[in-house]
This record gives sequence, structure tokens and C-alpha cells, in this order.
Amino acid sequence: MTTAPLDKSKVGEHARSQVAHARNILLQYDRLAAAPEQLRAAVRDQYAVLAREEVAERLAKMPAGDLKKVAKGMRLGKLEQAGFRTVALIRSASHHRLQQVPGVGAQTVEEVKAAADLLAERAAADSRPRLDPVRKDPRHTRILATLAAERAAGAATDGLRDAVQRFKTRTAPHITAADRAASKTAMFWSGRKRKAEALAGLDALEAVIADFETGSLVRSLAEALERADPGRWSVDELWRDFELQAANVNTSLAKITGADIEDAARAEDFVSPELRQKIEALPFNASLMRTDLRFYQLFGAKYTIHQEQAIIGDEMGLGKTIQALAVAAHLAAKGQRRFLVVCPASVVPNWLNEIRKHTHLASFSLHGSGREVEARKWLHRGGIAVTTFNTIDRLETLRRHADAETALLVVDEAHYIKNPGTKRTQAVRAAIGRSQRTLFLSGTPMENRVEEFQALIGYLRPDIARRVDAGDAVVGARAFRRLVAPVYLRRNQEDVLTELPEKIEVEEWVQFTGDDANAYRDQVRARNLMGMRRASSAMPGTAKLDRLVELVEDAGAEGQKVIVFSYFLDVLAAAASRLGNLAIGPITGSVPAPKRQDMIDDFTRREGPAVILAQIEAGGVGLNIQAASVVVIAEPQWKPSVEQQAIARAHRMGQTRRVQVHRLLAKDGVDERIREVQEQKQLLFDHYARQSDAKSSDGMATDTGIARPAPLDDESIPLEQRIIVAERARLGL
Repeated sequence: MTTAPLDKSKVGEHARSQVAHARNILLQYDRLAAAPEQLRAAVRDQYAVLAREEVAERLAKMPAGDLKKVAKGMRLGKLEQAGFRTVALIRSASHHRLQQVPGVGAQTVEEVKAAADLLAERAAADSRPRLDPVRKDPRHTRILATLAAERAAGAATDGLRDAVQRFKTRTAPHITAADRAASKTAMFWSGRKRKAEALAGLDALEAVIADFETGSLVRSLAEALERADPGRWSVDELWRDFELQAANVNTSLAKITGADIEDAARAEDFVSPELRQKIEALPFNASLMRTDLRFYQLFGAKYTIHQEQAIIGDEMGLGKTIQALAVAAHLAAKGQRRFLVVCPASVVPNWLNEIRKHTHLASFSLHGSGREVEARKWLHRGGIAVTTFNTIDRLETLRRHADAETALLVVDEAHYIKNPGTKRTQAVRAAIGRSQRTLFLSGTPMENRVEEFQALIGYLRPDIARRVDAGDAVVGARAFRRLVAPVYLRRNQEDVLTELPEKIEVEEWVQFTGDDANAYRDQVRARNLMGMRRASSAMPGTAKLDRLVELVEDAGAEGQKVIVFSYFLDVLAAAASRLGNLAIGPITGSVPAPKRQDMIDDFTRREGPAVILAQIEAGGVGLNIQAASVVVIAEPQWKPSVEQQAIARAHRMGQTRRVQVHRLLAKDGVDERIREVQEQKQLLFDHYARQSDAKSSDGMATDTGIARPAPLDDESIPLEQRIIVAERARLGL
């Protein structure tokens, strides 16, 4: 019996190329896996350059007289007369040069140089360079590109890990055998069996390399390595993404550079060192979060998890909602199932949006006509349910399942239950009794309302409430904050100022009320686009105006002034009617320039809360309204640039506070369509996608014939008409 001859054509170069190809795939993944840390190091280096330049600029503007703040009694007159008028000039000059100034001795020079170095150290500690989307400095662009590459490399490393491990497992036994076939010399001196094994290993290796899964892996690695190159990202793409995701980008930058750790520690300085240590040591499971937390937000979430009964009273705009959601996500990852949010009706849509945006948890609206059905789903499936102060005691499903425990109860705008005798308070207190943990959220500075604060603490920690002195002596005192630190955590903008972006932008989604919804439907039926845009805010009792009043009250409690922009005069008139004496204006196109300035001067001079109203195309151009640190845009504009120009009235040089921008948006209406236009999405894309998802997830669903109307994508039809078509289709008109 003769043995089949061995195929020698694959020995040598062909075998070497196959083995090299297999090893190169693994090397490419190793390069990819190493890229995130290399890119983080590059970010740190790039950021350090910006920080040094920022410090140099600050020292160049710092008068030499500031040295006396760190070393009293210092004589600087001779040095200043000799031209050393700034800290930077003194610091850069040599000892010998300074001693050449008549009347300046060696001891003075030593003191001056030491003081200058100390100021430089302090400036460096406080330095937090900001990425500026207006200037688009090339160095800022490089940081954005490196951050984008780092995110892409990290995501790809995680995403491809299993596929690479499978490839490694499948090829490892064959590479060793195929290695022998790569060498003609080794094959020459091998016996027939070893030769056959080498060629069999080579054949098996070729089969793995040639299959679909490996081809897909090779393409994915090539794409991932390309995206891990900062040079492949376009400038426009980077800055557009930054404007949409500024908070996430700034969070990543702060974490990589370590810029936020010291700030977060400073923000919680009323918490005892022992308690802080326990809180910081607590493991946090972020697997069900979609969004990274800032350090101070992570501390707030851990604080709540550890303390179990807590009030987070952070200043408006610092992210109380995301901290509450982080607690729920952590508990869900640990196996807990049900979480309940109680809030004013006006912010229910906002909570539902935030749950979907920031977590992987299911959300349920226990408000409105479908609340009982949703309540049953929530009890069965688990997730985060959102209800209102006026609904919680009317939910029959919860009444019938009074023994159903919740892992976390979140009470938003907790000052709504300051009066123990009201039905809403009694309903919430009953819910507290059924919950393992309770978190109150309130942006109102509680130190200014000690009696109310005492009541809220009493619901959670009666032992601490009994020790709170309701007298004015402790109001705002550090001793007061330390006393309540086991239950109350509050950070101001100033506490975490260096962590925050230059402006904080928040979408305030509201749900149509009954009157709003009817008025809106009438305008859609009449094909009146302008009427559709005004329906949710042009009458005094609308959902948007309710939310506006809440924002103004919150801002007033923080000592902040507000500017409200709208395109429509009747919306501004309705806002003026609701706000009463707080309102100034409106500034409209028909108001002469001197009169406009008088309004702004009045607004600036007013002590305490104030609101200035302005038509967005009048007040949004050519005015400087730096006294306002809260901007409210009553409805979305066709062009994002119009909104940005209006925001710039407050957010400009000279503004001492971070500007908060609140966009009032109505769910299930034209505001969503305009946002789709702004974001360059297909009209009603999400609406039809949701219908499709609902049908595919429901085994009893049947094809109802709902199809996307063709005119929505016909660009020959004016956009305004297509939006009307979209809304009529959505409402079935």
C-alpha cells in the first residue's frame, strides 16, 4: 500500500505568510488594547501644556501687589518702579537681576521669589483649561481628537475581546505545527509523520483564516485601529459631537487628567473624614448606566447607597437626577427590582427621558389614563416607575399590593411635602415605609428654611431632626452643615466649578395637559404650524409655563436671575402674566434701543429674583445681559444658531457664574419634529421605529397597515408642510 505524496507546494513562503497573518491578527489586537492608555497619556500631556499656558497667562495678568497676600509686610515698591509689575515678570527674572534693582536686597528677593512660586503653585492647582467650541483652538481640537480615539479604542477593545479569544483558541494548536512547514530546512529533516502533521496544521490554519468570522474580525480590527488614530477625526465632526455631548466629554477629560478628584473632595468637606472614607470605599456597579458620572455625582450616589435615607440638595444644574438614577442602576445590578420616583406632574416626561438616556432600566409612567396598566407591568417586570404627588395615593394597583416593597423611593422637589398634614405628604410617607432606601431631591437651599428642613429630615432621620435648632443662629453655619451631614448633602456650583462646562444645557420635556392637548390637536387639524408651536405655552395654565415657574422659583432660591426667550409675543405675554412683578419686558423688535437698555439696566440693578422676557430675534442680537445666569428657551427654533446667539447674550466674557440653559420642550408634538430637523433625523423616525419594536415584541400583534407617509421624505415639499403632514399622520387626522 502506497502513501499519498505530501503537497510540498505550501512549504516555505506560503506557510510563512499564513503563520504571519495569524500572528499579525493577534498583534493588531494587542496594539488596539494598548491604545487607550497610550491615548490617555497623550491627553494628559496635551492638557498639561494648556494648563501651563493658562497659569502663565494668569500670572502675567496678576499684579505684583498680589504677592503681599501670601507674605505680609513685603516691600515691592522698588521692584514695581523698575518695571517688575506682574508676578510673571518677578518669577521669570533671576535672583541676580532682581538684586540689581537699587534698594532691593538678597532677603527681599528670596521672599519675593518664594511668594511668586507659591502663587504659581496655587494657580496651577486651580487651573482647569476649558475646551472652547467658539474659538476651536487647534490644541483643543487635538485633545478632542485624542479623546475620541481613546473612546473608540476602548469600546473596540471590549467589543472584539471575545472574537479575538475565539480566534486565538482556534489557531493556537495549528500555529505551532504550521511553523514547521514555514521552514524548508525543518521540513527536510523531519520524518514523514512530522511533515504530515505540519501540513495538516497548515491546512487547518488556512481554513480558520479563510472563514467568514475571521474575515469579519480582520475588517473590524482594521476599522478599530483607524478610529484609534486621532488624525482620522474631522474637525467639524469633533466639535459637533462636543456640542451635543459636552458633559460626557468634560467628564472623560476630568477623569483622565485627575482634575476632578480634588474638586470633589472639597465639595464634600462637611462630611466627616470617617464617613467619607466609608462612602468612598463602597464598590459601585455602573454596568446598567449609559452615562459616566462626575466624581461629585459618584460620591452623591455612593452617599445615598451607604446612608440609605438621604437628601441631595445640590444646586440647580449639578445633576441630582442622574445621581438618583445611578443609585437605582447600582441596586438593579445587585439584583433589586423595583424603584419608584414621585415628582410634580410637569417633570414626569423629563424623568422618563432621563431614565432612557442614562440607564438600561425599563421605565413606566404611573400617571395619566394608562397608569394602572403600567403599574401592573412595573410590579411584574421591575424597573423605574414615575408617578406624581397627586397620583400616588390614587393608584389602585399599588393599594392592592401594599406589601410590594421598593428598593428605592426618589422624591423629586421634596419641599412639596414640607407640610405633614397634606394628603400628598401622607401618601409619600406611606411609600417611605415600603421602601428600603429613600432619596429626597431638592435644589432649594435648606439652610435658609430650617423649619421646612426639619420636617423633611424628620421623615428620614428623626434622630437628627430632633437635634436641629430651628432658630436663626444656626442658619447657614458650618456647624449646622456638619450636624446634618449624615442625611443632607449639598454642593454649590462654586464647590465643583472646575468640573463644570462653561454652560450647562438641559432639555426640560413636559407633557401636554388636557387643555394643551386639545388646543394642539385643533391647531394640527387646522394645519396651523405657528399655532402648533404655541399651543403648549401661550395660555397661562399650560405645562411649559408651569415648568417655567418652577425653574424661576429654583433660580430665585439660588439668587440667580433668568432670561426667557420666545419667538412668539403671546407666549411672552402669558409668561408675564404668570410671573407677575418678577417679569421685566418683554424686549421685542418694536421696543426702541434706549428703552431696551433701560429694561436691561432695571433687570441688572434689581436685588433678588428677576426675570427678563425677550423675543428671541430681538433680545437674541446685540444685547449684553450678563446679569442673567439662567436662560430659558420657550420653544425650539428652526436654526440652532438662533438659539446659540440668544444664549450668548448671557454666556459671554464677564459672566461670573456658569450659565444654565433650559429648553422647554413638549412631548408628542411639533417640538419633537423641530428637534428632529435640528439633529438632521428623519421626521417621525423614532415614532415608527417604536411602533415596529412594539409589534415585534408582542406575540399577539398583527400588521395594522401603519406605514411611513411618503411625503415625509419628499424634499420637494416645504419642510413646514412636511411637519404638518407628520403630525397629522401621528395623530391619525
